[in-house]
Amino acid sequence: MNAGWCSSAKTATEPFVLPEPFEDSRRLTGSNLYFPGSGAALETLRGLEFDEATLAAWKHNVERVRVALGWPDGAIIQRRHASGVSLAFTAPADQLYTATEVNEWAWWSAFAFPFPPREQDADPAPFHAPGHAAIWDQASALHTLCLAARAESCPALLALIQAADAHGLPLLADDDEVTLGEGDGSRSWFVDALPAPGQVPWQQLHAIPTALVTGSNGKTTTVRLLAAMSRAHGLRTAHSCTDGVYFDGVALEAGDFSGPTGARTALRQSGAQAAILETARGGMLRRGLAVGHANVAVVTNIAPDHFGEYGIHGLDDLAAVKLVVARAIQPDGLLVLNADDPVLVRQSAALPCPLGWFALDFDTPLLVAQRAAGRPTSGVRDGRLLLGVEHNLHDLGDVASMPLTLHGRAAYNIANIAGAALAAAALGISADTIRATLARFGQAQSDNPGRLQHWRFGMLDVFVDYAHNPDGLRGLLDAVGADTRRGRLAMILGHAGNREDADLRAVAATAAAARPDLVVLKDIAGYERGRAAGEVAAIMHAQLLHDGIQADAITTCLDEAEAARVALAWAGNGDLLVLPIHEMDAREQVTTLLDEMAAADWHAGQPLPPEPAPPL
Repeated sequence: MNAGWCSSAKTATEPFVLPEPFEDSRRLTGSNLYFPGSGAALETLRGLEFDEATLAAWKHNVERVRVALGWPDGAIIQRRHASGVSLAFTAPADQLYTATEVNEWAWWSAFAFPFPPREQDADPAPFHAPGHAAIWDQASALHTLCLAARAESCPALLALIQAADAHGLPLLADDDEVTLGEGDGSRSWFVDALPAPGQVPWQQLHAIPTALVTGSNGKTTTVRLLAAMSRAHGLRTAHSCTDGVYFDGVALEAGDFSGPTGARTALRQSGAQAAILETARGGMLRRGLAVGHANVAVVTNIAPDHFGEYGIHGLDDLAAVKLVVARAIQPDGLLVLNADDPVLVRQSAALPCPLGWFALDFDTPLLVAQRAAGRPTSGVRDGRLLLGVEHNLHDLGDVASMPLTLHGRAAYNIANIAGAALAAAALGISADTIRATLARFGQAQSDNPGRLQHWRFGMLDVFVDYAHNPDGLRGLLDAVGADTRRGRLAMILGHAGNREDADLRAVAATAAAARPDLVVLKDIAGYERGRAAGEVAAIMHAQLLHDGIQADAITTCLDEAEAARVALAWAGNGDLLVLPIHEMDAREQVTTLLDEMAAADWHAGQPLPPEPAPPL
């Protein structure tokens, strides 16, 4: 037993209490960072000390339980990283709750015993939660785990999985439903009423064209643009993203649906003929991919963000997570990658699936080489967006005339457009349809809400965006011309609480580099994630002062919508306001306010419309 881990502060008369030696334990319901298929993963406790013998004991424990439960052999992974080890193994899809119990018991048992010889601890009961495997008694533990596996097992599910594979059909499963096929070729059953394979109308079922979109920045914009192209192509299209789940542009669910739940909801729309699915890092780490196949996947870029969670500590770690989408790409599919991202270029060498590349420069050496080999590419030449597919070159139009590019200044959106165009071509969408969509998408505020939305009041420019990490904020400030502004600059600034302090400081430092005249610090409602109210703002405040922003240029207003009002009330004619808004209700309040101001021909210096009355 590691003395640094045991609770040595307890007195001789107090119970001897062991904290759990892991931070997180979870099911993996689909292909994931560690292996294709289902299983379980566990993150060891940060700062916990152990040796190779402990890891070997964990592995031996997992192998022993597998034999006892009759589970097939499969991958057993120990992924070492800066904060510990990720421990993962494959397990049957119908026994994943049991698999998490196995993982926790295997680690507890490997690390915690034998106990220190203490007379008052002779009774092992304080170490045992009823219903869980006893870590002091392997025979008892195996009996408990066998009972759990037997209770959870669902032979009917395994039979359908096997039959779906034999028919080449996708299967979607969660705790409540199982779906065979997708969209207008799907059929769903409740888990407790699954049919036998012979009762399934296999001839009526089929997959639909599906795209996955991941990356650090630009995912939602790319999803919305690709969904618009798919609809213009004549396909009834479902899409999921950080704002919700939509079918043919109509919201079905509101909220962050960029994980497996959003993907399943979109793919289960009975009228859908195509699906575009935002596939965020968190969902892939927590549960894995919701889908086993996709026609195309896009990785927009890799930027510093979310470090410290689930053993992800650097860009290469993050890229490995994003590239889990490659597991869904079949030999006839396409993985679309950003050739301007050196991490993606480096990691692409190990990918077995077909690749397509996009870049800001259509004639960058990597794209030239790819085209020479007959592989698809897209990028900009002489101000025109070009698409190279099967040795054919398509001119998709003047980049500066595309609304999403902000007259060609938004380089990150040019990259998003190039990636979306390549993905659309892989879905069979014609160059003419892609061109026409790019020429109009972004003209209406409803096309891409919360992303580079622009209002002008006289000579005052106001931008609402989602920029949430240093690269995203830097790109936004470049696009809106913060360095060449004629007047003053105001910004609102905040972040989710599950970022490391260094990440918060990096965002504040990026803002400080623009030399703003006003910074309004905020919280993001519902995204405090363990931090106290105002804690994120305080860390950013200190960094802004460190980087030379004057104290009287910084104020704190923790409510996002009210923070935007503070900036608007401060603004004068000729100023520039950059308002990254992240929480959906706050964004709705701010954009409604801006629309109301525009309708009233509001000008800087005039009173703002009154705040709406709170709901009864």
